[in-house]
Amino acid sequence: MKVFVEQSPDLSTALSLLKGRATDFVVIHGNCTAMERAAHSVAGPAQLHGATSCRGAMTHAGHTEGVGVFAISDPDGAYGTALEPMSADPRAAARTATLRALAAADRMGERPEMVWLSATPGAEEDLLAGIEDAIGTDVPIIGGSAADNSISAEWFVFDRQNRSGDGVVVSVLFPSAPVSFAYQNGYSPTGHSGTVTQSSGRRVFEIDGRPALDMYRAWTNGAIPQPDISEPETAILAESTLWPLGREVGQLGSVPFYLLAHPAVARADGSIDLFATVATGEKLTLMTGTKDGLIARAGRVASLARSSGQLAASPISGALMVYCGGCMLSVQDRLDEVVAGVNDALDGAPFLGTFTFGEQGALIRAGNRHGNLMISCIVFG
Repeated sequence: MKVFVEQSPDLSTALSLLKGRATDFVVIHGNCTAMERAAHSVAGPAQLHGATSCRGAMTHAGHTEGVGVFAISDPDGAYGTALEPMSADPRAAARTATLRALAAADRMGERPEMVWLSATPGAEEDLLAGIEDAIGTDVPIIGGSAADNSISAEWFVFDRQNRSGDGVVVSVLFPSAPVSFAYQNGYSPTGHSGTVTQSSGRRVFEIDGRPALDMYRAWTNGAIPQPDISEPETAILAESTLWPLGREVGQLGSVPFYLLAHPAVARADGSIDLFATVATGEKLTLMTGTKDGLIARAGRVASLARSSGQLAASPISGALMVYCGGCMLSVQDRLDEVVAGVNDALDGAPFLGTFTFGEQGALIRAGNRHGNLMISCIVFG
């Protein structure tokens, strides 16, 4: 297996970099404006997986406001990619995309080593269920939700032939080299927690019988602004980045593992909109993080991905990384430190990182999950 990673100012230039190269699987992530013009009908590799990323991408060479390209040459492996519009049934769309991807890889009826997932935000839990309908629950699903530069729904996903502003693209990976991964957050629990007493989908109305916003603002000592009563909603994405809400979904030894939900909108009626679904009866714990912690965490996750697959002392071909767009926005003036940490963990091997509005990954004893403000990494040996 060989991996090629490069940066370019736009999608057309990125595809030109691949001409003459033997590629079996290509991933492209980048700024939505840098990919807009050429993404309606993409001429490129047969197995091409693409999605927009918040304000660019990062590679071993640093941050780019344009496009990042990750290409695998692996004639002894097998790869397949397919895009489906989500329409009214995201779960069915994900199942169909997975089956089509298996057919493209010529591996129908087989379980891939791993799935790489990108989708437009909003129905990630259903998408994970749809993929599992096709291949079972034992295959790790790693990926991130497409993002734009200002949360204005300019995001999209694409493959070689199509693009969609409301779709899912699934790639199945059967690599010939060892592969390993990690999926974590960079936050710690506080002493504040409560039970959701009223919710609907991704909106939480009450915690412990009180308006969710009142409880959240009390927990954060007013770090979250009080909405203007004349406005139906107020964006709080930036203010809440260092104060997400966590749900305990398992333990590593005696240490609880929290799946995060990022509060995005505060409403005049006292409810909060999140980037993940929370059910009535679930316990929410206020989490806290620091910029230094978020900067260091990327390298730690890359190191964990490498060691979990017993690749710590082995050469690495390359890596794919998912880094939450909200985390990126909070540390964007120090992204060179984020890249340096990943480079140290991977011994300078080429990697592509995408900045997402939702992260999917596999947890020990908790299965494939969708969360926010998370970091994941896939390492190819």
